[in-house]
Amino acid sequence: MKEEKRYGERAIEEAELEAWPNPYPDRDYLIEITFPEFTCLCPRSGYPDFATIKISYIPDQKIVELRSLKLWLNKFRTRYISHEAATNEIFDALWRLLEPRKLKVVGDFHPRGNVHTVITVERGSGD
Repeated sequence: MKEEKRYGERAIEEAELEAWPNPYPDRDYLIEITFPEFTCLCPRSGYPDFATIKISYIPDQKIVELRSLKLWLNKFRTRYISHEAATNEIFDALWRLLEPRKLKVVGDFHPRGNVHTVITVERGSGD
């Protein structure tokens, strides 16, 4: 007997990043988002990797809708992807969606095998 997916699993599977209009596009202000329960799978071993993803950006015309971001980030939990690729993919998706004035994404991966990895991707609109 095949078990049906639960509503959360379906929501994650169907998740797409969404943007909303910036309510204050005439000023610079910093938005900081922390996602402390990020998970993905090591592409070599299949072991789970755990990280805190930190996103900070100065919006231009758009801001990210937080529920869509949460669900979209959860899509990584069953993917075989390196720390570097995951962090850069998150950055690229947000850069394309938001076209912000500045964006920084940090993937702070928990130590595994006594190795702690932090990946930082950063760019301003003039870069």
